[in-house]
Amino acid sequence: MNSEFMDALVTLEKEKGIKKDVIIEAIEAALISGYKRNFNQVQNVRVDVNRENGSIRVFARKTVVEEVFDARLEISLDEAQKVNPNYEVDDVVEIEVTPKDFGRIAAQTAKQVVTQRVREAERGIIYADFIDREEDIMTGIVQRQDHRFIYVDLGKVEALLPLNEQMPNESYRHNDRIKAYITKVEKTTKGPQILISRTHPGLLKRLFELEVPEIYDGTVEIKSVSREAGDRSKIAVHADNPEVDPVGSCVGPRGQRVQTIVNELKGEKIDIVRWSEDPVEYVANALSPSKVLKVKVNEEEKMTQVIVPDYQLSLAIGKRGQNARLAAKLTGWKVDIKSESDAKELGLFDEEGFITVKNDEDVYSTDQPF
Repeated sequence: MNSEFMDALVTLEKEKGIKKDVIIEAIEAALISGYKRNFNQVQNVRVDVNRENGSIRVFARKTVVEEVFDARLEISLDEAQKVNPNYEVDDVVEIEVTPKDFGRIAAQTAKQVVTQRVREAERGIIYADFIDREEDIMTGIVQRQDHRFIYVDLGKVEALLPLNEQMPNESYRHNDRIKAYITKVEKTTKGPQILISRTHPGLLKRLFELEVPEIYDGTVEIKSVSREAGDRSKIAVHADNPEVDPVGSCVGPRGQRVQTIVNELKGEKIDIVRWSEDPVEYVANALSPSKVLKVKVNEEEKMTQVIVPDYQLSLAIGKRGQNARLAAKLTGWKVDIKSESDAKELGLFDEEGFITVKNDEDVYSTDQPF
């Protein structure tokens, strides 16, 4: 190594943020191993790299003893005092043992260490960039796929889209551009590993933040999301300002904002409902697009009984119970749905505790034409 190499380390420190001293210490540690391996030495040695000119010296470290049993690790007091009369027993003497052709080994080792440190630093920078983007949305390009993952290029790193995070109504081809939700960023021996999802409810939330300025600036708040990816989702929104229509803000002019999100999710149906502190109103809204007649709330069991018109029963329950299931997940309340005729037959329709619901424009479903 020479002064040019040391100058290169200074440049590396400025460009990659890797401290010069850290690299030199790593080189010194690697050279100790290289010395022992190449010169069949097992003694205790120290390698010193001159910080100015890059020159390298190897020193054998030996303990001063009265009687020498292992000449590789020990030196007699008499021999030590020939070097310096101040040495005493148990002191450590350093004797230079730099081999003549050690420079070649040193150059190879230094190159390997620098390459490794640069790679580690770049991985660290990528990890630092992406750990802050956990639970965020990014656009990537599909590269390839196998039986476990789809590999998506996010620019600086390739992310993994697991099979169970892929939407069932989607197929992915090479060079497809997709938006995905970053679920986890991990450090591994091979660098940062980024896991992404197309099915996570957070993806829907982030898409609304991108499309709806009122959500991005905090005027409208997303209170809850429930999702069965590729089929149907529900989102509850709220605005503190009574003059702001949170549902209308999300729908957009002629439904353009929500339609953009539906297109991104390949036709996934989306119900947008107004959030309410009142569970009666909230559950009734959450069962959109079905109309609700009455709701009874059981606070202790966190359960609601809901009565809907006969012709709306199948719509309220949904295909394979999906609408009721999503409404329950959205609100956090169990939902028991009865048709109007069944409720009357069971004597529930006029039972005390049921509250009549006023169905208004607090909900929107992409099932409905705008």
